[in-house]
Amino acid sequence: MALRGPGHELAVRRFRANDDVGEEWPRGLPAVEQVLREGFDVTPGVTLLFGENGAGKSTLVEAFAMRFGLGPEGGSSGAEHTTYATESPLHSWLSMERGPGGPRWGFFLRAESMHGFYTYLAENPGSNPHEPDFHALSHGESFLSVLSSRFDSAGFYALDEPEAALSFSGQMALLGTMHDLARAGAQLVCATHSPLLAALPGARLLEVGEWGIRETTYDDLPLVALWRDYLAEPQRFLRHVLEG
Repeated sequence: MALRGPGHELAVRRFRANDDVGEEWPRGLPAVEQVLREGFDVTPGVTLLFGENGAGKSTLVEAFAMRFGLGPEGGSSGAEHTTYATESPLHSWLSMERGPGGPRWGFFLRAESMHGFYTYLAENPGSNPHEPDFHALSHGESFLSVLSSRFDSAGFYALDEPEAALSFSGQMALLGTMHDLARAGAQLVCATHSPLLAALPGARLLEVGEWGIRETTYDDLPLVALWRDYLAEPQRFLRHVLEG
């Protein structure tokens, strides 16, 4: 991968609450309350957020992306498209501290809304004559094409469950891309359910739940333990579902 742009300065140092915090949802989510109370430092390299559905992972990633200046439905810096507004107001409650001289490039990969992003690209063609017709590709192929054509600069990357469309080999390709970006000075914050991504060397692993946000390790992640147990003895899990 040939990366471009500066990599020695941080695009983002910290997100923290501003003076306009509201009282509506997502207030009440422990992870959101912790960010509003303590702030969220964006370290160099890859930060992975794990937790059950509804814990607030995607809500945080969306808010960080929007505060950086990325569209709520995905895309790079400057992309402006929306189909149906579903984003929370959390981004408007946050301020962002940039690194002096840090890159302004960013990209938000949001699995559930990439189809709309592909339509936006088709209607607003850029300067790259070799960019594929993403709609002509399978869901997984289009994700991999985005990785090869858009994940090429040091900057800030927000990813919401990027593994959703990817096979095992596709997730390995994603892991390799994330590793290369981190080595080049990029910052990535990713909400995921993938134990494969959890094994990325050097990644900062955060568990999101009723306690808020806490650092963890690969071997201490419940997600990893559950997949290990399931793959070792799937029938022990399936009987609770299929015989109910």
